[in-house]
Amino acid sequence: MIRLDDITKQYDRPDGAPPHLVLRHLHLRVAEGEFVCVLGPSGCGKSTLLNLVAGFIRPTAGAVLFDGRPVRRPGPERGVVFQDATLFAWLTVRRNVEFGLRSIAVPPAQRRRRTDEALRLVGLEGFDALYPHALSGGMRQRVALARVLVLQPKALLMDEPFNALDAAGRERLQDELLRIWQAHRRTVLFVTHNVEEAAYLAERVVILGPPPGGVRAEVRVDLPRPRDRAAEPMRRLLRRLRAHLDGAAEDAAPPTGDR
Repeated sequence: MIRLDDITKQYDRPDGAPPHLVLRHLHLRVAEGEFVCVLGPSGCGKSTLLNLVAGFIRPTAGAVLFDGRPVRRPGPERGVVFQDATLFAWLTVRRNVEFGLRSIAVPPAQRRRRTDEALRLVGLEGFDALYPHALSGGMRQRVALARVLVLQPKALLMDEPFNALDAAGRERLQDELLRIWQAHRRTVLFVTHNVEEAAYLAERVVILGPPPGGVRAEVRVDLPRPRDRAAEPMRRLLRRLRAHLDGAAEDAAPPTGDR
């Protein structure tokens, strides 16, 4: 469903300095219904990769395709969930969730039905009349997820969506996301810097190298679900992922001493 072919992305600098090269010769495939997490050292281009798939930015070279079609702009078939919930403070939970449906003129009865279903999926029935200021951080992120799900996208693109939550809240929303994914099998491309999160969620973990880089490693996760965060198979997986990440961090580190 998602295909990135020989992607290079650089950003021009306003001071006339050489462009900042973030990604170079990156190749990636994500199958329909697959849950893929992207890991990598700081500045390696994880969010850039997601923004390319979302259509917020264009590659300097290479091609980004979704369902076989070039990605040139954002589209409702690719729902994006950001680290910050970015809700409309002056709208209730319900009005926040149905905002996208109103913008594309979905009839009222269908709009209400789809909003009710999205709120049910994220466990927010009964909270639809509240305003964002009355919600916890985890609940606001549930609203942000419902606002995307209500549009029934083919793929969810998630940029560290649980990063601002405490450990307990993050684990609850991880379980909620997995429940939704297992029920509907939408394609998920999930960016995270958290190794434990990637190991718990993903069917496949893609590790990016330091900039300007591409895919350093891909790790298939065959652990059965539900996964035990403390079990030995999970600990072995974490050691394997950290080894790849440590190698990427070493590649990115400046040399020390005279050579």
